Amino acid sequence: MPCALDRSVPGLIVKIGDYPLHHGGVGAIRSLGRLGVPMYAVTEDRWTPAALSRYLTRAFVWPTTGSEQPERLVEGLLRIGRAIGRPTVLLPTDEEAAVLIAEHADVLAADGRFLFPRADPELPRRLASKQGLHELCAEHGVPTPEAAFPATFADVKAFAVSGRFPVVAKNREAFERREKPAVGGTTRIEGPRELLALAPSWGPRPGVVLQEYLPREHAEDWIVHAYVDSRSTPLALFTGVKVRSWPPHAGMTACAYAVDNKELAQMAAQFIKRIGFSGIVDLDWRFDRRDGRYKLLDFNPRMGAQFRLFENRAGADVVRAQHLDLTGREVPEAEQIADRRFLVENIDLPALLAYRRGGYTTPHAPAGPSGTELAWAARDDMRPFFTMLARCVRPGAAHLYQLWRARKR
Repeated sequence: MPCALDRSVPGLIVKIGDYPLHHGGVGAIRSLGRLGVPMYAVTEDRWTPAALSRYLTRAFVWPTTGSEQPERLVEGLLRIGRAIGRPTVLLPTDEEAAVLIAEHADVLAADGRFLFPRADPELPRRLASKQGLHELCAEHGVPTPEAAFPATFADVKAFAVSGRFPVVAKNREAFERREKPAVGGTTRIEGPRELLALAPSWGPRPGVVLQEYLPREHAEDWIVHAYVDSRSTPLALFTGVKVRSWPPHAGMTACAYAVDNKELAQMAAQFIKRIGFSGIVDLDWRFDRRDGRYKLLDFNPRMGAQFRLFENRAGADVVRAQHLDLTGREVPEAEQIADRRFLVENIDLPALLAYRRGGYTTPHAPAGPSGTELAWAARDDMRPFFTMLARCVRPGAAHLYQLWRARKR
């Protein structure tokens, strides 16, 4: 039975930066829009998939880069709020938007214009920071991969001499990855020579974390999505296993299954409670078979792009749970739908080819799905799918060509 949402309170998808092909925003528009909630979204232009969803009431075209002054971004949100004209639930789709909302909560919540979970205003920035998260994990006894945070090029050179390889390089801070990213995304570095070849482009103050690489043959990728109330109590919490990602083993989820994991759910809930977070979270964990521990890789203080993988038998996902809670309605308790599958059409094809070539499988993946949620295609809302195809044909063809060249060698 579907959740009974308050249709008088709209939702607004908030994003900072240029990434028009974001299926998480489309998923949130559909999730609430199908239940009659008016949906609005910040978009890069009028031809993004989100802007063309049948469930979107209005797209606010507002190109941003993440390098703007916070005051300008806040004023832009307030201007959108005035145009909507009634209290609106905010749904950030990236770390920068989540940090901005938390750090300017008093202004954004004035007069009840925007509704969003309230917590320590400094916490989302700390969680979005790889170094901040690493410190929180150490403080609360949560396993996490070993990591180094070089402050200078000399630190990088020292790591090249004494560090263990391979490592994974990631951008360290939110906002900095938009303004001056050190790496284009999660980047595996095989050895000292490769590290020293990359490091000069990072500048005198490298904004990277060099994180221990957990070998895929000894690891499993798990995800936790939750909505947590003002008392840091999960009102909806789901666990699943990632089967494929793109780029392989390091990038965005391409295929995943909902798999109940009570041990991991308890670990995540305890950590969230200890740090006092409130809102939607997307956590990436890796199970290291060598020592039998789940290690926290990323804590995203906002909805994950693949959140529609998860739904409980009462029809609640994390976005619906937040809307229900912030509008004073009860979030229905029920077990998660097991073996549900999520596929991202534009990246799963190259990911599938890459994983088959590598012979990698995920032991906890079900033999078959109980149902499949596609990121883009939906019978009742096909325009985002066709728009996605039109915008990604060229890069998609380039990826497939690269894979074909690799197989021919």
